Amino acid sequence: MHPVPWRGRDRARPGGAVIAAFCFHVFGAWGLARAVAPPGDLLACALLLAGPIALAWRRRAPLAVLAVALATTIGFAALTAPRWPYAAAAVAALFSAVKAGRRRSAVALAAAGWLTWALVTGPLAARLGLSQAAHTDPRAALLAAAALTVTVLLGGAAKARAEHFAEMMKVRAERARAHDEQERRQASEERLRIARELHDVLGHHLSLINVQAGVGLHLMDSRPEQAREALSAIKSASAEALREVRAVLGVLRPEEEAAPRQPALGLDRLAELTADAGLPVTTTTSGDRRELPAEVDRAAYRIVQEALTNVRRHATPGATVTVTVAYADDELRLSVRNDGAAAHPGERGPDGAGSGIAGMRARAQALGGTLSAGPDPGGGFLVCAALPTAAVPARGGA
Repeated sequence: MHPVPWRGRDRARPGGAVIAAFCFHVFGAWGLARAVAPPGDLLACALLLAGPIALAWRRRAPLAVLAVALATTIGFAALTAPRWPYAAAAVAALFSAVKAGRRRSAVALAAAGWLTWALVTGPLAARLGLSQAAHTDPRAALLAAAALTVTVLLGGAAKARAEHFAEMMKVRAERARAHDEQERRQASEERLRIARELHDVLGHHLSLINVQAGVGLHLMDSRPEQAREALSAIKSASAEALREVRAVLGVLRPEEEAAPRQPALGLDRLAELTADAGLPVTTTTSGDRRELPAEVDRAAYRIVQEALTNVRRHATPGATVTVTVAYADDELRLSVRNDGAAAHPGERGPDGAGSGIAGMRARAQALGGTLSAGPDPGGGFLVCAALPTAAVPARGGA
């Protein structure tokens, strides 16, 4: 619930206190006003109605309305017998002033009004020439003081409740904004993840298709059997690319997503990846092989895939690749080294800048790991990654 609709409903009923005070004054004290001898009855009726009418401005000028309500109440009390209904406007004005945060001024006005009323209708009644019916006694004065005190306490409680309610609405609004911001951030991270997945899938398979197509064109006339094998590899790579693109884009339509018809990407499919790499690849595994968290398994596969793609794109012809997978106690270590003589374009230097390296590094960092890439001292290019497997932090990203 937002605080604005609440305020709107409160403002839509500004006459509630006016109508209530009007009913108390008219039905509870109208007979007293008409009993005053003419022309005092007209003045009494005017004083009786002035208090409820003034309540219409209690939100704009709470202290002024309280002063008017107290004055009309004292004036009416000086003309008629003591009755509590004609003090309804003064009580409502006092309550509103305290609730509006004017407690000290309202208490001072109420105390002054009560003292004036007690003196006018008590010790000074005879000197002012008031009728015997307008006189009051100490008991009534004490009851009036108690009523005013209770009104002040109720007004303070209402103010505290309103402040608490406003604070609750503020907290709920902040939570709603934080929730919306989190959803937007998650949507942005999901779009980034999909973009990275598409980059990996298309970059890997299209580069493989490009290599195999070049082989096929080169061997079309001299060795048609090998050209046919290259075409078969192109067909398999394109079909695999289409399947992976559908799997990635299927995240956008989870309600229509069918059950996967192939194993999830991970190191279990590393042999397929290296077999279709289009260049000689040697794979070495060390340590006790174990089941990895799904996100680590997938990230490892994608890092190796992107590294092989970069080798096909940038390494010198005839380069060979060595992929090493090491299972440590609390992390998975990967290294992809090629013995090509040239470094990757856009990846020269110690920082290894470039979109492919940046994507791999983002995957590793998203899991709390590290990735380094650069020229190997022994020649070629080396990509090393360390992915924690004990406890994967939830950082979003890849």
